[in-house]
Amino acid sequence: MATITQYKKKSGKISYRVLIRIAKNGNIVHMESETFDSKSLAKVWATKREAELSAQKVFKPKEKPLKISKVIQDYISQFGHNYGRSKNYDLARILNYSLAELDISELTAQILIAHCIERNKEAKPQTVKNDVIWLKTAIRTMRSVNGFTFDLAVFDDAYETLWREKLIGKSVERERRPTQIELRELSRYFARRKRSIPMLQIMWFAIYSARRLSEITRLEWADNDTKKTTGLVRDAKHPRLKAGNHKRFKYPRSAWKIVQRQHVKSEFIFPYNPKTIGANFDRACKMLGIVDLHFHDLRHEATSRLFEQEIVDENGRRKLSIPEVQQVTLHESWKTLQRYVNLNPGDVDI
Repeated sequence: MATITQYKKKSGKISYRVLIRIAKNGNIVHMESETFDSKSLAKVWATKREAELSAQKVFKPKEKPLKISKVIQDYISQFGHNYGRSKNYDLARILNYSLAELDISELTAQILIAHCIERNKEAKPQTVKNDVIWLKTAIRTMRSVNGFTFDLAVFDDAYETLWREKLIGKSVERERRPTQIELRELSRYFARRKRSIPMLQIMWFAIYSARRLSEITRLEWADNDTKKTTGLVRDAKHPRLKAGNHKRFKYPRSAWKIVQRQHVKSEFIFPYNPKTIGANFDRACKMLGIVDLHFHDLRHEATSRLFEQEIVDENGRRKLSIPEVQQVTLHESWKTLQRYVNLNPGDVDI
């Protein structure tokens, strides 16, 4: 039996969703949906599709039980190597919730919403959104691989409520830059503490180089070009590609000087655990009373400094261009680069 539901998109446009459910002995044996811009088109498709399904005899036997946890585990096992640690971590975390113990046929929009309500008690909406995105990705992929039945319209039905009630949200774009006083206090703090990890040099290398913490600890001596003062980020961050995505970058002079001061202990220039570096930085901020400053904010600081910097060439003094900054930061486009640029309007000289 087909049902047609009218709903309004974020853009204000009205659409019509056709949902076809076929039951046998009280059990749903087939379910699918389609969306149209007009009700008349929705009715025509519903009538035609119901006739096709009847002719195809889609009344199949009830599928074997399949837990959501099994779908997630199979996805991570088969495709997890294609993605970064954060996505796999987000997916694995879902296994700790009651949602994962349900059969895939029991997953509804109401259950998704209830899961997000519970998650909002311990995480921000932008983090909870990852649960929904990655769960949908895992189910969609494994449905194609293993051939089980599931209607992804469940997610579409849940999204409207999740967005409207702010249970999920977009990532907050940070504008936090360390002040000169904070950098001076952090420098003094790390200079006084002689540890196995040279935190003072690593902090300033991050500020000069614009490298992510995970990239800093993966830089290799063998990848440096001493004549052109460039290095190589192996498996650079990318929304789809990572493995084998090696990208060469330019060392600014100050960053190159810090590299030259490092002792060769292994193939890595900074052979340290990134989690330990991050923890040391957070601890220092806490000890100094510096609020809401993360190590990754140093990348924002570095990118902003590059745009503020003036260089001298045959045409006189000038600012670095966007393509020139990208040779350092390795941002793919201005849209992504713009998120890291936090300039002060008062500093613009016009």
